[in-house]
Amino acid sequence: MDKCPICDASRWKDEKEGKKIPKKVLWHFPLIPRLKRMFSSKQIAEQAQWHKLKRKPVENELSHTADGEAWKDFDRKYEWFAKDARNIILGLAMDGFNPFGKMSASYSMWPVFLIPYNFPPWECMEQSNFITALLIPGPTCLGKDIDVFLEPLIDEFLEFWKGVRTLDAFSGENFVLQATVIWCIHDYLVLSTLSGRVTRGYYSCVHCDKSPCSRRIRNKICYIGHWRYLARDHPWRKKKWFDGKDENREKLEEFSTDELMEQLE
Repeated sequence: MDKCPICDASRWKDEKEGKKIPKKVLWHFPLIPRLKRMFSSKQIAEQAQWHKLKRKPVENELSHTADGEAWKDFDRKYEWFAKDARNIILGLAMDGFNPFGKMSASYSMWPVFLIPYNFPPWECMEQSNFITALLIPGPTCLGKDIDVFLEPLIDEFLEFWKGVRTLDAFSGENFVLQATVIWCIHDYLVLSTLSGRVTRGYYSCVHCDKSPCSRRIRNKICYIGHWRYLARDHPWRKKKWFDGKDENREKLEEFSTDELMEQLE
């Protein structure tokens, strides 16, 4: 199509005859046929159920991602999904990189990978099992446009949530295949692009959120108050060595920037 069916915007930057430059470019590799094709192999169809049929969980031991709290919490919320071991649990990984290998060239390519975690641990991290879902060319960071590029993939997951009829070569029967993403794998900068939350400045700490422990000190944004990670009875909680404050006092003393720097030094 030459125009967007929703907002009627043109697809092209320049509509001159003989040369049309698209405003955005996306390579989308459909996920549904590839997950269905996994079950056309008896061996892969059997491995896709390993996490439930062959895994031997040990208490207080993390030997597979299914032993983690994120997976367990998902199974508790969606018991109907967890009943069928053939339903696929995926992780989504993305990051930008320079495909030309030259730091002087300002170009950024953004691949989006999906990693199926139903397999045994030694198979999950095999590159042959990584699924390339999207390939987003640059030349710059995606920013808010990430929503537009992820739309085809999200549409596929909505279809997977309803169920896709698939043939299981291992059991020789048809079943309704479902798949979902339960976590994302990326660095701190991509967190802002993918989730839309602030990851820089005074509110860059995702744990502090709306009550940040950041403070401006000599034109630098510093994060203080890290005694919160110490034991409740730790003696350092009563010391003023860190930022000139005693956490256990009801009224904290305020210091000027210069005084604070002296305390830190």
